Amino acid sequence: MSAEKERPHRRIVVGVDGSASSMAALRWALRQAETTGAEVAAVYAWKYPMSFGAPIPLLPDVDIAAEAGTALAAAIARETAGDSGVRVRRLVVLGDPAAVLLRESERAELLVVGDRGRDEVARAMLGSVSQRCVHHAACPVVVVRERR
Repeated sequence: MSAEKERPHRRIVVGVDGSASSMAALRWALRQAETTGAEVAAVYAWKYPMSFGAPIPLLPDVDIAAEAGTALAAAIARETAGDSGVRVRRLVVLGDPAAVLLRESERAELLVVGDRGRDEVARAMLGSVSQRCVHHAACPVVVVRERR
């Protein structure tokens, strides 16, 4: 058996939404994957826009999923310009970002998320994706802070 077949499948999941903190998380995940030989699953989770608990009507030609896929592809292209040889899988998923990342963590050895740097009051009242992931992920979680 070759060493490639003997090595267990390594997978790092990273949440990407185009924000500066998620880009920092993507960079970190790519460097870690290059070091460990893992593949990266870059996840862009999206929800329909809501107002007062009801979906906001969209123009007929608006395709949020396609736009999310384009944004994810652009983010990955920016960060992998120096082709490191890391395999990056793109996942665009309709759903609550924290719930989607928690589900993906079940098949990962590491989950990487950005921290938008909310203050403690906002975090306590609103919750945050990183906070929920730290407490409920099925694997270790790395929260990457954007350099300010």
